[in-house]
Amino acid sequence: MAVVVNKPIPEFEALATGGIKVSNQTHVGQTVVLYFYPKDNTPGCTTETSDFRDLHEQFRQAGCYVAGVSRDSLKSHQSFSQKLGLPFALIADPDETICTLFGVMKMKNMYGKQVRGIERSTFLIDREGKIALIWRGLKVPGHAQAVLKAVQDLA
Repeated sequence: MAVVVNKPIPEFEALATGGIKVSNQTHVGQTVVLYFYPKDNTPGCTTETSDFRDLHEQFRQAGCYVAGVSRDSLKSHQSFSQKLGLPFALIADPDETICTLFGVMKMKNMYGKQVRGIERSTFLIDREGKIALIWRGLKVPGHAQAVLKAVQDLA
């Protein structure tokens, strides 16, 4: 099933930092931003995550739950989260289940080699659990601000 605007998000369940379990049902009734990023502790991912952290209070005021998702382990996420002082959860998806459901796994060029990895993507989910907006293959600078504006417009 392809993830498309105005359709419910796929069913999933996973562990996140803070020892919490999250699922497609966990935050129904609340706007949700799920951002998928390639890897903890890499420059672009650190910048993107820091941008969401720096705007987190504004997301919260807009009634929005923010979470990051990557293939890293829960242990890696906990370290990354602690290092950056994150006020939101990072969801561990080491077996790529959630990444596959959301269609973010792609072949990418890395130093001239084809590698399979996460295409940086963000999904804005409305209060009913339906996709409101999708950003794929995005660039980090200004992205978190654009997502915040979309959240505020949705509210």
